[in-house]
Amino acid sequence: MCNLAGTYLSGYISAMDLVLHALADESRRTVLEILRDHPASAGELAEALPIARPGVSRHLRVLREAGLIDVRREAQRRIYSLRPEALIEVDEWLAEYRVLWQSRLNALHTEIARGKKART
Repeated sequence: MCNLAGTYLSGYISAMDLVLHALADESRRTVLEILRDHPASAGELAEALPIARPGVSRHLRVLREAGLIDVRREAQRRIYSLRPEALIEVDEWLAEYRVLWQSRLNALHTEIARGKKART
């Protein structure tokens, strides 16, 4: 795709791929859960994970590159915080699937109710 729409679409897919890749890892999801409650330093995050600090740094870089977290300096410390905007994009993408499954579950519920009426 060489037109503007194609360029936009491939850029959007790349951003979504980064977010979904970042969310695929349990340690990164743990970091996001911590940051959902409050900003935290790299040291605090490292204490919560059962991996070495270089591994924590790599996870934080992946989350930053995906746009899921922000970092700011406070003296010698780096403070990380959640960026919910990237999750909003994922939620909007998933909304179409939620609608699909909700309609299917409603249809299943209707069929089950019909089956119960037929047995009585």
